[in-house]
Amino acid sequence: MGCGCLIALASFISPRLAVFLIWLFTDRMSDAFSSFWWGFLGWLFLPWTTLAWAVVYSVPEGVTGFGWFLVILAFVIDITTHVGAAQSRRGATTV
Repeated sequence: MGCGCLIALASFISPRLAVFLIWLFTDRMSDAFSSFWWGFLGWLFLPWTTLAWAVVYSVPEGVTGFGWFLVILAFVIDITTHVGAAQSRRGATTV
């Protein structure tokens, strides 16, 4: 099983785990983010977006084409997760 398969399986468990494995076993995080802190803040607050950005980022061009769709979709998933957690904490029910 290659590193890519391990990271794909880890993303089903947790996007933060997948980002950690990308950071640990590859250079993608340092290529995708200009500073460690941007990657860390993404890992902390927007894990799906950070994971998508690191996966679709290519060194000379950055994120292009269909990659933007994946990053935006991951951002929507992150925001939905935060909104759902806030509603759950307040005890609000949605229809």
